[in-house]
Amino acid sequence: MSAALALVGLKKALRGRQVLDGVSLDVAKGRSLVIIGGSGQGKSVTLKCALGLMRPDAGQVLVDGADIAKMPPPVRAQVMRKFGMLFQGGALFDSLTVWENVAFRLIYADGVGRMEARERAIETMRRVRLAPEFADVRPIELSGGMQKRAGLARAIIARPDILFFDEPTTGLDPITADAINDLIVEMVKELGCAAVSITHDMASARKI
Repeated sequence: MSAALALVGLKKALRGRQVLDGVSLDVAKGRSLVIIGGSGQGKSVTLKCALGLMRPDAGQVLVDGADIAKMPPPVRAQVMRKFGMLFQGGALFDSLTVWENVAFRLIYADGVGRMEARERAIETMRRVRLAPEFADVRPIELSGGMQKRAGLARAIIARPDILFFDEPTTGLDPITADAINDLIVEMVKELGCAAVSITHDMASARKI
């Protein structure tokens, strides 16, 4: 099976320190890859290079076999729409309701009307077992685990081909963390996407 995402020989130096030195990996659709390691070892830099948020000093980022660095900007923008991301801290917007956070991409990037976006957001919230009655509250009113569920709903609402999870269980109690791990496994199987997670939580790494 060909790789949905492949990193080939990535190198990246920051402030004179070689953070990545020839990193290569690949992950196929329907498969889940975990990058583990301590703080400051380059896990997040690897993710940022894969997402196009950082440009590597050398190497390639291939999506479905195509090098994103060689794509014209309009083509690259379309390719990057294949990605979904669950951020470490949830990264929800305090000024928006939960459903608006979940539907953020639909409203502000895909041009979906607010009524349809709200319906899709609530349906996606149900999929990650976040009750619809929380749709109109602010993120600050949610527990840490519920904020992670909202972040996961936002990551999957557009049914991405490639999902990234950045420290998905950080700051959660063991029971909630295990529930988030179960959801990640379930979503990857359901969507058939390629998943890349970075974590220092070995229980999470084994499960997902």
